[in-house]
Amino acid sequence: MLLAIDTSAGTSVAVVDRDRGILSEVNDSDTRRHAEVIGEAILFAIERSGIAIDQLSGVTAGMGPGPFTGLRVGIAAAQAFAFGASRPLVRVVSHDAVAWGHFAAGNTGPLLVVTDARRREVYFSAYSGVDSVGLPVRAQEPGLCRPDELSLAVADYEDYERIDAAEVSAASAGLLAEGLFLHKRAFAGAEALYLRAPDATVSAGPKRVS
Repeated sequence: MLLAIDTSAGTSVAVVDRDRGILSEVNDSDTRRHAEVIGEAILFAIERSGIAIDQLSGVTAGMGPGPFTGLRVGIAAAQAFAFGASRPLVRVVSHDAVAWGHFAAGNTGPLLVVTDARRREVYFSAYSGVDSVGLPVRAQEPGLCRPDELSLAVADYEDYERIDAAEVSAASAGLLAEGLFLHKRAFAGAEALYLRAPDATVSAGPKRVS
């Protein structure tokens, strides 16, 4: 069983089991209150699942793409929970979770996942379909562009069914992680997918006063 957390869009927390599926899921669509709701969401998800913390096998974190402030809340919460519970942390790409849910529902064909990046930009990832075990296959890595540039940024744009995802389901993220583990596929790396340079930069030193 996994506790899964994703804050790349709203806040989503779930407890999933590879055999029993989704045991609980708590979602808050507000994209600006991640820090205020994440603790309560974790508590509710665990309580509603009916399992004890020591029954969890690990923790899953959605690594984006997503805006810096919201995304880091979920990643930090997942890291802290995993450390406190002495459980391993595994990471998945948030857009892969959206794609997993789409294909798991029986849909087929090329898929374009799009999420809000704020600042009049969008994140996108393209998928050709699923592999032999039902895991999403990326045709194009996560990217960032203006909405009106999307058709230029994505090769063969017209071939894709497009999903504009307002939320990323932590349950899908957790079940994707279960599939990756079962089939010995690689998890996402430790670096969050902000895909945008930070606003704050290291100072080059004090400015001269003339």
